[in-house]
Amino acid sequence: MAVDPGLLDLMRGDLADLQGIREVRMFGGLCFMREGHMLCGLHKGGAMYRVGKASIDKALAIPGASPMAFTGRTMGGLIDVDADGMADDKSRAAWLKMACDFTDSLPPKLR
Repeated sequence: MAVDPGLLDLMRGDLADLQGIREVRMFGGLCFMREGHMLCGLHKGGAMYRVGKASIDKALAIPGASPMAFTGRTMGGLIDVDADGMADDKSRAAWLKMACDFTDSLPPKLR
């Protein structure tokens, strides 16, 4: 798994107080699921947050964020965050709140 251990520690710390978090290897990195929904994740060189399409412009306005385009096509509702963006506690908190707000709006996953 090509994930920076320092970024992993930051992400795990940010998620420590949330209920229903599960780590899943996905997309060549590590995704964090909340109550069965993809919330955020880490990949080589940075992170991603699932903020939803309604919050994408707000999320992209924060320095360090860019559109998520793993396959060359922009993936709606997802942002990519570089390592410098991940270094800012307030930015990470803002992206995580947007991601939590979005996933909280989704219907429950059947288990």
